[in-house]
Amino acid sequence: MGDDSEWMKLPVDQKCEHKLWKARLNGYEESLKIFQKIKDEKSPEWSKFLGLIKKFVTDSNAVVQLKGLEAALVYVENAHVAGKTTGEVVSGVVSKVFNQPKAKAKELGIEICLMYIEIEKGEAVQEELLKGLDSKNPKIIVACIETLRKALSEFGSKIILLKPIIKVLPKLFESREKAVRDEAKLIAVEIYRWIRDALRPPLQNINSVQLKELEEEWVKLPTGAPRPTRFLRSQQELEAKLEQQQSAGGDAEGGGDDGDEVPQIDAYELLEAVEILSKLPKDFYDKIEAKKWQERKEALEAVEVLVKNPKLEAGDYADLVKALKKVVGKDTNVMLVALAAKCLTGLAVGLRKKFGQYAGHVVPTILEKFKEKKPHVVQALQEAMDAIFLTTTLQNISEDVLAVMDNKNPTIKQQTSLFIARSFRHCTASTLPKSLLKPFCAALLKHINDSAPEVRDAAFEALGTALKVVGEKVVNPFLVDVDKLKLDKIKECSEKVELVHGKKAGLAAEKKECKPVPGRTAASGAAGDKDTKDISAPKPGPLKKAPATKAGGPPKKGKPTAPGGPGSAGTKNKKGLETKEIVEPELSLEVCEEKASAVLPATCIQLLDSSNWKERLACMEEFQKAVELMDRTDMPCQALVRMLAKKPGWKETNFQVMQMKLHIVALIAQKGNFSKTSAQIVLDGLVDKIGDVKCGNNAKEAMTAIAEACMLPWTAEQVMSMAFSQKNPKNQSETLNWLSNAIKEFGFSGLNVKAFISNVKTALAATNPAVRTSAITLLGVMYLYVGPSLRMFFEDEKPALLSQIDAEFEKMQGQSPPAPTRGISKHSTSGADEEDGDEPDDGGNDVVDLLPRTEISDKITSELVSKIGDKNWKIRKEGLDEVAGIINEAKFIQPNIGELPTALKGRLNDSNKILVQQTLNILQQLAVAMGPNIKQHVKNLGIPVITVLGDSKNNVRAAALATVNAWAEQTGMKEWLEGEDLSEELKKENPFLRQELLGWLAEKLPTLRSTPTDLILCVPHLYSCLEDRNGDVRKKAQDALPFFMMHLGYEKMAKATGKLKPTSKDQVLAMLEKAKANMPAKPAAPAKATSKPAGGSAPAKFQPASAPVEDSVSGTVEPKPDPKKAKALGISSKAKSAQGKKVPSKTSLKDDEDKSGPVFIVVPNGKEQRMKDEKGLKVLKWNFTTPRDEYIEQLKTQMSSCVAKWLQDEMFHSDFQHHNKALAVMVDHLESEKEGVIGCLDLILKWLTLRFFDTNTSVLMKALEYLKLLFTLLSEEEYHLTENEASSFIPYLILKVGEPKDVIRKDVRAILNRMCLVYPASKMFPFIMEGTKSKNSKQRAECLEELGCLVESYGMNVCQPTPGKALKEIAIHIGDRDNAVRNAALNTIVTVYNVHGDQVFKLIGTLSEKDMSMLEERIKRSAKRPAAAPVKQVEEKPQRTQSISSNANMLRKGPAEDMSSKLNQARSMSGHPEAAQMVRREFQLDLDEIENDNGTVRCEMPELVQHKLDDIFEPVLIPEPKIRAVSPHFDDMHSNTASTINFIISQVASGDINTSIQALTQLFQIESLAREASTGVLKDLMHGLITLMLDSRIEDLEEGQQVIRSVNLLVVKVLEKSDQTNILSALLVLLQDSLLATASSPKFSELVMKCLWRMVRLLPDTINSINLDRILLDIHIFMKVFPKEKLKQCKSEFPIRTLKTLLHTLCKLKGPKILDHLTMIDNKNESELEAHLCRMMKHSMDQTGSKSDKETEKGASRIDEKSSKAKVNDFLAEIFKKIGSKENTKEGLAELYEYKKKYSDADIEPFLKNSSQFFQSYVERGLRVIEMEREGKGRIPTSTGISPQMEVTCVPAPTSTVSSTGNTNGEEVGPSVYLERLKILRQRCGLDNTKQDDRPPLTSLLSKPAVPTVASSTDMLHSKLSQLRESREQHQHSDLDSNQTHSSGSMTTSSSTANIDDLKKRLERIKSSRK
Repeated sequence: MGDDSEWMKLPVDQKCEHKLWKARLNGYEESLKIFQKIKDEKSPEWSKFLGLIKKFVTDSNAVVQLKGLEAALVYVENAHVAGKTTGEVVSGVVSKVFNQPKAKAKELGIEICLMYIEIEKGEAVQEELLKGLDSKNPKIIVACIETLRKALSEFGSKIILLKPIIKVLPKLFESREKAVRDEAKLIAVEIYRWIRDALRPPLQNINSVQLKELEEEWVKLPTGAPRPTRFLRSQQELEAKLEQQQSAGGDAEGGGDDGDEVPQIDAYELLEAVEILSKLPKDFYDKIEAKKWQERKEALEAVEVLVKNPKLEAGDYADLVKALKKVVGKDTNVMLVALAAKCLTGLAVGLRKKFGQYAGHVVPTILEKFKEKKPHVVQALQEAMDAIFLTTTLQNISEDVLAVMDNKNPTIKQQTSLFIARSFRHCTASTLPKSLLKPFCAALLKHINDSAPEVRDAAFEALGTALKVVGEKVVNPFLVDVDKLKLDKIKECSEKVELVHGKKAGLAAEKKECKPVPGRTAASGAAGDKDTKDISAPKPGPLKKAPATKAGGPPKKGKPTAPGGPGSAGTKNKKGLETKEIVEPELSLEVCEEKASAVLPATCIQLLDSSNWKERLACMEEFQKAVELMDRTDMPCQALVRMLAKKPGWKETNFQVMQMKLHIVALIAQKGNFSKTSAQIVLDGLVDKIGDVKCGNNAKEAMTAIAEACMLPWTAEQVMSMAFSQKNPKNQSETLNWLSNAIKEFGFSGLNVKAFISNVKTALAATNPAVRTSAITLLGVMYLYVGPSLRMFFEDEKPALLSQIDAEFEKMQGQSPPAPTRGISKHSTSGADEEDGDEPDDGGNDVVDLLPRTEISDKITSELVSKIGDKNWKIRKEGLDEVAGIINEAKFIQPNIGELPTALKGRLNDSNKILVQQTLNILQQLAVAMGPNIKQHVKNLGIPVITVLGDSKNNVRAAALATVNAWAEQTGMKEWLEGEDLSEELKKENPFLRQELLGWLAEKLPTLRSTPTDLILCVPHLYSCLEDRNGDVRKKAQDALPFFMMHLGYEKMAKATGKLKPTSKDQVLAMLEKAKANMPAKPAAPAKATSKPAGGSAPAKFQPASAPVEDSVSGTVEPKPDPKKAKALGISSKAKSAQGKKVPSKTSLKDDEDKSGPVFIVVPNGKEQRMKDEKGLKVLKWNFTTPRDEYIEQLKTQMSSCVAKWLQDEMFHSDFQHHNKALAVMVDHLESEKEGVIGCLDLILKWLTLRFFDTNTSVLMKALEYLKLLFTLLSEEEYHLTENEASSFIPYLILKVGEPKDVIRKDVRAILNRMCLVYPASKMFPFIMEGTKSKNSKQRAECLEELGCLVESYGMNVCQPTPGKALKEIAIHIGDRDNAVRNAALNTIVTVYNVHGDQVFKLIGTLSEKDMSMLEERIKRSAKRPAAAPVKQVEEKPQRTQSISSNANMLRKGPAEDMSSKLNQARSMSGHPEAAQMVRREFQLDLDEIENDNGTVRCEMPELVQHKLDDIFEPVLIPEPKIRAVSPHFDDMHSNTASTINFIISQVASGDINTSIQALTQLFQIESLAREASTGVLKDLMHGLITLMLDSRIEDLEEGQQVIRSVNLLVVKVLEKSDQTNILSALLVLLQDSLLATASSPKFSELVMKCLWRMVRLLPDTINSINLDRILLDIHIFMKVFPKEKLKQCKSEFPIRTLKTLLHTLCKLKGPKILDHLTMIDNKNESELEAHLCRMMKHSMDQTGSKSDKETEKGASRIDEKSSKAKVNDFLAEIFKKIGSKENTKEGLAELYEYKKKYSDADIEPFLKNSSQFFQSYVERGLRVIEMEREGKGRIPTSTGISPQMEVTCVPAPTSTVSSTGNTNGEEVGPSVYLERLKILRQRCGLDNTKQDDRPPLTSLLSKPAVPTVASSTDMLHSKLSQLRESREQHQHSDLDSNQTHSSGSMTTSSSTANIDDLKKRLERIKSSRK
């Protein structure tokens, strides 16, 4: 027992798996107890046992197994997860339980199977049981059959599929085991109970004894329909309700349900199809043509035997049918005719719907053969007709049947009517619409009056049947004119009729008549609907018909019977009137007079023909009053109009009387019950007066009123014929005008196009131009309704006329017909039902039907047909050309086209694709030419066109699709979806066919109102398409899914998944769930909308299609009036009226979709869920070399919930232009839907990675553009990329960095750069590192460069995993084959070297000698070329990540984000050789400026410093973003110096350029700190800053100037605030170095000199704090390195001038004392410096005065030295004050003029700067006026002179000022030249003349800025470069005046030499051009 105690302790689930049987038994018992205790079916406990249940039932120990079975049964019954175990458990039961000897085990096994069926797993159970039937163990077979029998008995044949069971029955009957045979017998009896005789055919071949036994058993079965006794879980609630109802209401309700429960099992479905075509005798086709009838008979008998098979396999039966048809139609031997008819019957029965395509060919032949009298022939023909009818629809053969109805032979008429009666029996109210019934009734009504009684009887029977099927309400309007006797006969027949559909339609109607139960609809859905409509207005129905039946006697048309006057009944009566036109008999004049005198005053009648017009007028007035007061029912209209027509009648000469008369006619027509008889009396007169100038309008008014009363079509026809039967052209043209107008008011329905066209043609040929014009206008109006087909009738007109017609049509193009305003009440109120059937039909078909159609069948000769089928393609082409010609010529054709369909069908699979396309074009033509009648050719021609959709050539598919659409437009969709043809097409595994067909269905299905019955057949194939290998097929299938569901419903679709494999099933169900959410509503609206006259329908048509979109996008969205949509509206409604389809006309869904909602839908936690799924491997990880279909599908699925459907369609379209559209939409919505974008950012980035694999550059460019915007937005929103987003995007972006196109590479680098703002650079590093391993050398080079930039910007800590490893990886590339890669690797390592010095060599490790030497060489070169590395270093520091810079948040909001991308572009250019040239070009731009100054090189420098105008220049408007504090807390920290310093230093080290610059600026604002900077530090700092300013790449950036301004500001601060000795010394050393270094650019030296000039100007204030000895030592060293001679050899004279200026200033300030400061120079006597100083001292003693004169000579007149800065300022301020005041303005201007005259180079700019543009121009104008007064046309001193200090390139040199008035040749130059130059200079420096004249030119880099502010001012350090940049931008963005354009010209023409001579020449040229 020790063993026991061990397993006793185990948990239950382990016991169940224990090897000891006792343990298992105990486990099962405990499990059973647990199962019984769990109350909640969804408890997690159940899941623990999921894997064990199979073991429960398959236990090897019989006793234990029994207990296991018990537990398993309880489990299956109660656990919600039990369904998952179905397959394994049932197969276990079958194999291990059914073979057990114990009956108990078998019972439990069966119970378990049944329980699985109950929990909805019937199909899986049945599958396992059927597998069990193949077992070798008879016990198992018997048990399986028994289980199936019980299941069928309990659940019914709806749940248990009978077809597979019946299939195996014959085999079971043949079993050797008696037990199996007996069980088979039992199940056969059970099956028979459910499907009755449908079981007979499949079992007809079993042993006759067995069959006899079965028959005996079958007879014993009760006749009542069986009902299931057990229900599925989902049905059990229903069952409970049912029981309640039964107990409450007896069996009344049950009856209905019975019908419902009996499943419609069709024996046909249970049969195997037999293939017979191959079994036809080989010589069949010869024999059937044989001359001997016996041979023909043999051939037919062979066929008869074959077609006896109850189910035939589909195939091409065209030839066989053709042969049989020929026998029926032409054979003289009636026996053979009967035999052929039988064969046709057999074919139709065996093929069912598949025979439908041949029906159209055979029906006319059979019907005409009814002329045979022999009963057996007639019977055979009848059977054939009935069988054929079942394979097609009445609609399809209606044309043929109606054609035969007019045959003269009474037998044919009789048999056709009888056939119609039989056909009607198969119809229901829904399949027999009014549109179809109308022509049949019309034909049958003729037969009622036929002379032959048998014809009459047959017609009565047919009408009676129709009455029974659709009810009186629908048929009565057609029977208005039938007399009572005949009507009673029809009703009598109707009562005898028994309908095929179990009387459902009729019964339902009857039930409702007696007790309308609103809650219940009839069992048959469609019929029920109609019937409910029937009851909705039971009373008006008969009422309306009452007058109709009595239409004969009373003169007032029996109207008094309709009470309620002009109310609802009145309008109903109108409808009656419509149908019974010839109602009012013509009355004699006496009767009329009598009637009129009864209602008119006596005097009125007497004065009617008075000779005095006044009396006649008075009479008319009385007449009018009387008419106005009359009641509608009392008004004898005919009598009154007769009175009006009485002499003088319409020959009335007085226009007033005539006007009155016409007005009365209108009144009578409006107010009375005006008949056509009355209208006939007046119309002639009206037409006669319509052209009258005075009475014309009244005549038109009367005609319109008559048209309302008698319907426009009739009135128009009368009026037109009357107008054109007379000669008066005015009347003709006015009639046409009236008609044009009337059509617009009444709409077009019912008008006779043919009659109009002939009249219009007459009018067009008229000599009078007015008539022609009116006719063309009328055509224009008709065009609105008829559409382009109208033009066909006028193609033979003269070209001139045709062009006028075309012009008129052109005007109408795109307009939609106006909604009718008149004549509506008569239609629409007459009951919705009336409208429903008729109107749509009338609306369109009338136009098409009225077009004259040509019979072309005689032209389709057998020669033509054989031509089309010829072996030589050229002859085939000829044949097709002929056909096209025939159709073209005929324009509109009749449906009978002989053998053409078969011939064309053959060409659809022609090996020559050109012929296929030609055939498709012919079929398109055919559709237009035949119109809706093309329906009958859908099966034999339309379906083959669909097959062509599978062609591999794109253009052929496109042509086929166009053809299918052209056909569908004419036929509607019903014809296409009927039968199995479409599903057969979809079954073919051709990806092209599938995707085209599904796309087409997705487009068409939403427009259908009714559900096509056979659509369900396509579903299995749709599911296989969902799992197709081809991604496009899957996509199309998914798109079509919601539309299938819209018609079939979710339940049906879900049920259809039952046959799928479990894995597929789950996937499909998930898709169905998704589609359910997007399922569009069924388009109910169009039904009504289309029934309205055409105009009204247009807007409604869009509703249904847009609904789904609204649903899926965002609940309900206000639709925007979208121009595109509006246009589509116009077109579609036009198309609709033209084709008259019942479904809303086809507009592509895309147009309909409402695109106004948000494009990105925010799904809470959507992104998180997706990440979880990816982590949990529920979805594929986004990782591939090229995107496979499953990735795209997965992304699409994920997107469907959060991206608008229409956008998703664009995004996943196969055409790249749609991707471009999608990107444009995404860009538009980026700002407005930030949340949505961030919510599906992972999906957007994934989608963009797919775009990287596209070959189309435009998409790629758009995508990159979008990414730039996207990352800018993300950084603004302070978003951080998740790991998932980064890893699924960055690797693919890096692929693109190696693109061959520059533009793309730049963009990618820009994006990488911006990404650093939202994703840490250290994490970016490994991705880029990975990119360096690419095979693409460009990619390697770019990635290496990017790595260098990262290191430069963020320091070594970005190198991952460690700097050592990273650098070793990079160093490998030094030995790369590709030069660019080698360079990039070297540059990257040099960058690291610049940041980290020699430490690099340790990190790199050992390199090959060659590589090492290359690296060392490069490092040396970089040291020599200081411009290179540091520039990059600084320039690369745009703030790239928020994680590094602590105040990035502030910066991020500024315009700085964009900077990074621009810098990045610049950076990516730096790798290319052009970079060097670019720099050179930049120098030149500067030289252009020097050009302006070179003219006056002769001045000397020293005096420059005298005017210390610094105060005037004090403030400058610093661009906003620059003044930001380094940190929000900066001020709080000010108190604590140490922390401040630490903070600032940390900022200086920031990876972000702006942060560093600002921190340095702050540092230099704190003087105590600034003074600490040593010479060495300052030298390096200035070197770095100047290099940055000069970098040519910054200039190309939009924000480049902002960076440069910041740097300018910093440089000024450094110069002002640092220790003056140190900075001067640093600048001198820097200048010396730059002049020495050959690699250094001249521009660099120039900027250093400008800094020195700036220092020179500061000297007067700072001289006392300077250590002069040190400065002089530096100058001494400089002069030693560069003796005077050497300096003079320099290209530029500036270095020598700078030196002289510096020394001169020092001399002036220190005087002779300066010579005492040479202490630090070792041997002074040899020093060139000492000699120079001595010389200077000597000069300065005596030259102050003379110099001034000399200057004046040169024209650079200056303010006297003595007038100090302060005085000047005060003086000018005073003057401006005066100018500003009203009183003293003149005086002020005069003083200013004097002052400027005296000091011509005085700078008044600063005073003007803060004033308005208006004030400035006022001052300038004032000065000019004064000058004119005083000096006539004398010289004007430069009104806005610029002080030398403000000058562009050479601040200290008066030589270079513009305001000098002498040029090189010493001639006088007019002031305008200087103004011009000034403008150019200003514009060069970025000061737009037009807008910014109020700002002083920010030109000289170092001149002090010009406006006082408290802030410590940017100064002109706003580098030259930045201003050039600015000026360029302004040149691009603003409208420049000619000077600017000129100057920009001069800018671009720079050449690379900086030769001074060259400059002089250019200057001369410029001067001469400016004069």
